[in-house]
Amino acid sequence: MLLAGVFFALMNVSVKFIPHIPAIEIILFRSIFSLIFSYVFLKNQKIPVFGNNKKLLVIRGIVGSVGLIGFFYTLQKIPLASAVTIQYLSPIFTTILGIFLVKEKVKPIQFLYFFISFAGVLVIQGFDPRIDFFYAGIGIIAALFSGLAYNVIRKLKNTEHPLVIIFYFPLVTLPVATLISYFTWVQPIGWDWLILLWIGICTQAAQYFMTVAYQNANVSKISSLSYLGILYALFFGFVLFGETFGIMSYVGMGLVLIGILLNLREK
Repeated sequence: MLLAGVFFALMNVSVKFIPHIPAIEIILFRSIFSLIFSYVFLKNQKIPVFGNNKKLLVIRGIVGSVGLIGFFYTLQKIPLASAVTIQYLSPIFTTILGIFLVKEKVKPIQFLYFFISFAGVLVIQGFDPRIDFFYAGIGIIAALFSGLAYNVIRKLKNTEHPLVIIFYFPLVTLPVATLISYFTWVQPIGWDWLILLWIGICTQAAQYFMTVAYQNANVSKISSLSYLGILYALFFGFVLFGETFGIMSYVGMGLVLIGILLNLREK
């Protein structure tokens, strides 16, 4: 899981290195790479590519795409660690939406933990002049749709192979990203092409190592390790982009993490 976190962090950093390329265009190239890789892997494993519950698989692809577009947009517009921290609200939304979508029971104390995490985002937004309400809102919407995607995945767990679920993400994203990119296209030049390829490689490597981790280790421990991503983001943001934060921004990040980890412990 530590390797998965490193590759996810490298992917996030790479997105930030090409702010002149629209987020949807980055996702277009990422989807092409992921679609080809996933298809070849499914064929080699002799797994039916298009699965069983196609309706839910398509819905998972749509909501996942919205979440990813929003996250990549915030990566390009606000400090790296702040974008990653806001995205980590997705487990909170997963739990709240799970009450209605998968009939998950939530203890009353968990709502206090939800409030702590949301208060952390408000602290980050309120004390960092680089993050206005619009960008914070985009980040929260991205986390919301990610939480929705995770609930759809939970509904699919008894009918679909995990690789099929992964395959539908770029399958659904690609035509949407292609259409939007037609109107927003910015021609990549020079190093842009290499960075776009690197984003695809990092994505696949991260997903592979994460899948291996979840298959071979305790889920709660693996989930907790994923939050080291904020530390990676703070490190890379400082070293590569000179991003620093005031004390209250660190307090906000801490509140988000505390709320999420307390919620995980309760579950």
